[in-house]
Amino acid sequence: MKLRSTDQRLVCTLMLRSLALVLYGVLAARALNNGLAKTPTMGWLHWERFMCNLNCQEEPDSCISEQLFMQMAELMVSDGWKDVGYEYLCIDDCWMAPQRDSEDRLQADPQRFPGGIRHLANYVHSKGLKLGIYADVGNKTCAGFPGSFGHYDLDAQTFADWGVDLLKFDGCYCDSIKHLENGYKYMSLALNRTGRSIVYSCEWPFYLWPFHKPNYTTIRQYCNHWRNFVDVSDSWESIKSILDWTSFHQEKIVDVAGPGGWNDPDMLVIGNFGLSWDQQVTQMALWAIMAAPLLMSNDLRQISPQAKDLLQNKDVIAINQDPLGKQGYRLRKEDNIEVWERPLSNLAWAVAVRNLQEIGGPHFYTITIVSLGRGVACNPSCFITQLLPVKRELGFYEWTSSFKTQINPTGTVLLRLEATRMLQKN
Repeated sequence: MKLRSTDQRLVCTLMLRSLALVLYGVLAARALNNGLAKTPTMGWLHWERFMCNLNCQEEPDSCISEQLFMQMAELMVSDGWKDVGYEYLCIDDCWMAPQRDSEDRLQADPQRFPGGIRHLANYVHSKGLKLGIYADVGNKTCAGFPGSFGHYDLDAQTFADWGVDLLKFDGCYCDSIKHLENGYKYMSLALNRTGRSIVYSCEWPFYLWPFHKPNYTTIRQYCNHWRNFVDVSDSWESIKSILDWTSFHQEKIVDVAGPGGWNDPDMLVIGNFGLSWDQQVTQMALWAIMAAPLLMSNDLRQISPQAKDLLQNKDVIAINQDPLGKQGYRLRKEDNIEVWERPLSNLAWAVAVRNLQEIGGPHFYTITIVSLGRGVACNPSCFITQLLPVKRELGFYEWTSSFKTQINPTGTVLLRLEATRMLQKN
């Protein structure tokens, strides 16, 4: 059978697209072999919003307690969070009693967690959710509670016995880099030895950066996701600093991410107090481009409908959870505009156009289509859909054409480029 010239062009285009993606992702680093976090972890984490509030006497609705996590578990189910993928309910620091028990095991504070962690895990599991917990590689947690140094096997087995599904392992109060690195490795092995599936979230590279460049190939072999930079806070300056750090170091960190292991830029603070609407859109869009774990830290009892709709946006979540598992990167920066892009499955691409200006009005920016997706995203054409700040189908664009968009100050326009629609139309 002979191919017509148009068919030959189509075959060549598909081959070029596939080859470009293959070359982009050759020899991905070996991931932690626990079968978990094949896509970025999604859930809720208490720290940024509730911090280390121990005052249940005067602030019963916002202290770190069994009641808080049970309420959040109920809302994650009743308000649709679980349905769109948010499945891990995660406890951060300050859940522990000040001392270990008589058998040297960690224990929850008996006043704030009267049923203990096993009871809370059973409740969370009954809702179809998973429970995350916090510990520290050093002698103490960052808030001064008992650390896991010298107790890695015991603590791993304790968490498994309780029914824990994720461990966030911090790096405070560790007396040497050697102990830090060996501790992170040992706890990974100890968790696997329990036989329970427990996602392992590390802060390993963050604590190494002040001293030397982390070996991300090694870190990926032990951790499901890893923090690189300082804690996020509920401010635009914090979000900007995380994005700046990520883009500056992208050549070191982007290629190592993939199914089973992810760079973690920290929590989503959407729905709190410090970000404007456009800034919340920017965090959601760029966390999707970066293939970041989506761990919200907010009060689900008080979140606005607008913030809820953004966090539950299925199109944006689909980009974050894309099974190809390639982290996106900043393509260029010019004229107070950044363009980020991410390859997706089925030969699609996500593109984010971010306005860096913080004064004035909306900025118009023109993109040459051929410059996107390593030159093959729209060859010979593609269908473009704007997903954020509002969803709009923008139509078909030829490889040689250009595209003009408008972005609010500190805001981001998130686009999806699909070749499949063009092929289906033919």
